[in-house]
Amino acid sequence: MCSKVIFLGLFLAVFFLFCTEAPFVKMTNVVCDSYNKSWTVFHYCRLKAYSRNKTSLHINATFLHPANNISLRLKMMKRANGYKPFLFDFTIDACQFLRRRNNPVIKMFHNLIRDVSTLNHSCPYGLQVVSDFHRVELPVPFPSGDYVVLLDFIFDGKTQFFVNIYSHLVEDF
Repeated sequence: MCSKVIFLGLFLAVFFLFCTEAPFVKMTNVVCDSYNKSWTVFHYCRLKAYSRNKTSLHINATFLHPANNISLRLKMMKRANGYKPFLFDFTIDACQFLRRRNNPVIKMFHNLIRDVSTLNHSCPYGLQVVSDFHRVELPVPFPSGDYVVLLDFIFDGKTQFFVNIYSHLVEDF
């Protein structure tokens, strides 16, 4: 009797993990700006609406000088009477990550954009494009709500530009 209950519990847990629907994520706004226009220029940074529930991210940036020492500060915030820190806030060496891909959190975000961007090689960088990014599949569950992902790009110890991506996530349909 006890083994049947355990088997039923494991079956239900596996069924829930594999058969539940993924969360619905809609990007609501994107803000890109350069602190140093002589180093980084944004040609465009926008969302394109295809339907009520589908938006696509398009970013085109040019680095005017070769960038070899790039760090990335990634911060995620959730809206609750203003945006509050949520889950993670850390800085990594982006060039080292693209050589080894050893950080699981950054790897999760990199897997989202690797097919629609030119961020697939190590340093140095020139023209960078993220085009038609609309499919967001999160491998971990997040509570429903409004989120912002804040990306600060640091070249040679100085913050050169930032990208803020605002989104709305609904866990249950």
